[in-house]
Amino acid sequence: MIIEIPDETVKQSGLSDDGLKLRLAIQLFVEEKLTLAGASKLAGLHQIEFQKELARRKIPIHYDVNDFIKDLHTISEINLNDNCK
Repeated sequence: MIIEIPDETVKQSGLSDDGLKLRLAIQLFVEEKLTLAGASKLAGLHQIEFQKELARRKIPIHYDVNDFIKDLHTISEINLNDNCK
């Protein structure tokens, strides 16, 4: 899908095309409409760079207890698989 934004609107915003995409990506991420991966892709940035941009703006990454538990489970499975080799 391609969204066309009139040049006049972009000019009024005072942002570059990339700046506008970044702002949109950040807002959609904050509203939890896009994941970190999706917002990074929309912004045209590697996830690490997008995370750095979020940090500069003091925007926390969505990471709750359930995410932590899933990560611990994944780490345990990786460790079990490595020990079986």
